Amino acid sequence: MATGSSGSARRPRRRPPAITVLRVGHRPGRDPRLTTHLALAARALGAERMYLHPPDEAVAATLHGVVERWGGTFEVVGAPSWQRVLREHPGPVVHLTMYGLPLERLAPRLARERSLLVVVGGAKVPAPLYRAATYNVAVAHQPHSEVAALAVLLARLRGVPGPGAPAGARARIVPRAHGKKVVASAGGVGGRR
Repeated sequence: MATGSSGSARRPRRRPPAITVLRVGHRPGRDPRLTTHLALAARALGAERMYLHPPDEAVAATLHGVVERWGGTFEVVGAPSWQRVLREHPGPVVHLTMYGLPLERLAPRLARERSLLVVVGGAKVPAPLYRAATYNVAVAHQPHSEVAALAVLLARLRGVPGPGAPAGARARIVPRAHGKKVVASAGGVGGRR
């Protein structure tokens, strides 16, 4: 085990928790853009999957296409019952709400967990959800976007991913100061702009 300059032993870096997102209160036909953005943020910042209540095949298909092109294993799974998803999740349930306890206070505890289910509500969150959650967590005690709240939570618990493409990507972005450059990975699509 490595020791620091003071002679004290360093602890191995803890692996960030595996994170699954549950979107409750999605309104098919009315919320597809917002819910798609929620799923895109979840995928880009390290969540493994998103359960969608009620199910919406169009949103799931859109994200499937993103994963096919940009890589990774993220999936959107329809959830006819949000209560069942909560019951079956093996770890704590974190409900993002502006009425919850401050993220900064709870983040060290959440970061030590192996697996978290992060619940993001829609237009109207069922009252029983507040009671069923292990933690009701706020990233700001002001009205704000649920996409922003999820992004802040994921960045705080998992860090911000650097450049590079996930496994299986057919395309990857080359970081540039100006313009855009997308290149094909081994077997795929891409192009320059």
